[in-house]
Amino acid sequence: GVAIATIRDSRERQLWVLRDMHKFLTEPFVLRGLRSLARTLPTAPRDKARAIIVLTPVNDVPPELAGHAIVVEIPLPDRAEIAALLDSAIAALPDEMRATAAENGVRERAIDSAVGLTAEEAQACFAKSLVTTRKIDPATVASEKKRVIAREKVLEWVEPLPGGLDAIGGLENLKSWLTMRRKAFSVKAREYGLPAPKGILLAGVPGCGKSLTAKAVAAAWGMPLLRFDLGALRSKWVGESEGNIRKAFRTLEAVAPCIAWVDEIEKALGGATQGAADGGVSADALGALLAFMQDRTAQVFIVATANNVESLPAELLRKGRFDELFAIDLPTETERTAILLATLRQYKRGQLTLDFHAIVAATPEFTGAEIAALVPAAMFNAFNDAEREITTADVVGAARRTVPLARTAAARIEAIRKWGKANAVPASVAMQQTGADVRRLDI
Repeated sequence: GVAIATIRDSRERQLWVLRDMHKFLTEPFVLRGLRSLARTLPTAPRDKARAIIVLTPVNDVPPELAGHAIVVEIPLPDRAEIAALLDSAIAALPDEMRATAAENGVRERAIDSAVGLTAEEAQACFAKSLVTTRKIDPATVASEKKRVIAREKVLEWVEPLPGGLDAIGGLENLKSWLTMRRKAFSVKAREYGLPAPKGILLAGVPGCGKSLTAKAVAAAWGMPLLRFDLGALRSKWVGESEGNIRKAFRTLEAVAPCIAWVDEIEKALGGATQGAADGGVSADALGALLAFMQDRTAQVFIVATANNVESLPAELLRKGRFDELFAIDLPTETERTAILLATLRQYKRGQLTLDFHAIVAATPEFTGAEIAALVPAAMFNAFNDAEREITTADVVGAARRTVPLARTAAARIEAIRKWGKANAVPASVAMQQTGADVRRLDI
């Protein structure tokens, strides 16, 4: 109140800077005073002109002031500015540390990791990395982005899968494609003119590795994985759902390069084309997502997963939205063996000698998740039997006690598999070898 009165009574040519004013904009007398100033200051003579600049960390302007204020958003530092901050931090090091602080391409990866932070945050990250590791560590810098995600509260930071793509059994076509596309994020790729990869849609049988692949890609590519839950961003207030979705997109661009994981996308967008009584929220979410996928310039790679692809809007599946559509089918015999081996390693039993042929023969039509569940089931059985080591009989017994999803929901699973064979690229090499009709969906 004192500041507003001082500005009002002043008769000199002045520029007033008000910091952290957003904390007081909820007070009625402050709003009233600023509205009065907004009407009277433009009428002051030129030699007594006064202007007000409000510095705040938020861009929410109260409706009472919306017609009187101009919002100017200061962008985050770009790559060039982050690079200058990093070079300044390295230049301040002693000679014996400077040469090894950011060698073998570490500098570029550290810059990528810091993009999305403020200048002060980036400087603090570089200083923390130098103090704790005596060099620039991109992983240390990237971990600071967790604070950005926690602060915005519209995305979930997901830890990547240890082991990366090697932790997934089978899906060789998909893993080969992902390994090749990783190079497109390099400096040489940008200089060559390669466009940044947009994303993939993984469609197929539940429990066959779609979500696991999203976590594995983040580990293999060394990028943060952010779970984008469209359903969780919905609000009971009109307009707030759309605001949350757009805020999530801004956050994704701020922390790029990153991977955005949209799990079970058909459940969040199904109402967009089915006339759901949600006030048009699903349709608005679809429109915002399509605009983001088409217009984004930041390196945000989208990994979307879906079970019932037929319920997805056609405009989401057309060429150009995703780089590729992959169909994930039930694992083949070779893949079932690979999944079993990967699960045994996960439970620190990779050295065991089991009859894999017998186990594979006992698991026809099993999903990857059902096969992986056999190992802990066998361990429980062996532990209760004098705490011995698991055997082939334990695993086969667990398989015989399991009724696979392909039998309990046979019609639904068959429809999913049929769509994948006709409209998407197979994620497994074996699917091509069987002569399946592989075609791209072009709507």
